[in-house]
Amino acid sequence: MAKLYFTYSAMNAGKTTILLQSAYNYRERGMQVMLWTSGHYSDEAGERADICSRIGLQADARLYRDGLDMFEVISARKNDGPLNAVFVDEAQFLDPDQVWQLARVADGLGVPVMCYGLRTDFQGKLFPGSAELLAIADQLREVRTICHCGRKATMTARLGADGMAITEGAQVEVEKTNYVSLCRRHWEEVTHIHPG
Repeated sequence: MAKLYFTYSAMNAGKTTILLQSAYNYRERGMQVMLWTSGHYSDEAGERADICSRIGLQADARLYRDGLDMFEVISARKNDGPLNAVFVDEAQFLDPDQVWQLARVADGLGVPVMCYGLRTDFQGKLFPGSAELLAIADQLREVRTICHCGRKATMTARLGADGMAITEGAQVEVEKTNYVSLCRRHWEEVTHIHPG
């Protein structure tokens, strides 16, 4: 039975590398896969982009944007021929409806869906896509990375050009921004955010 998987972590844990390696393993065995990544970073109107890992691996993928019916597109692709798995990078940017559409791909089309993304943003808040995936995914997997102190990093801090933590602003900022993975204690120390 096909499942909806969510593999999550803080920044720089190697989620994209794992995704690309898994997709390669499927293809190496003659299986057909469909790769997706977020159009969140792209200003271009295209439908395709590369998924790139920090260690240099990359693969062509379709872009998803807000409002796209992923079930419809994946279903049409499956009607054209065999489809053995769907991989979604940057899954934190999915909207909740898209997460449910991916669940229907697993449940209704019998195609496993593997989503990879961040759990929380720089303010320690769940991304909408991550929240929905944490709620309904059949299987959750955590990829571990470490803080500079050696503890497990579970949080992501956004640093400005001056190296100081940024604690306000849009949930997503790519330009001139550095993200660092920290344990909860060091995240609180640098951000001075004390939720609750």
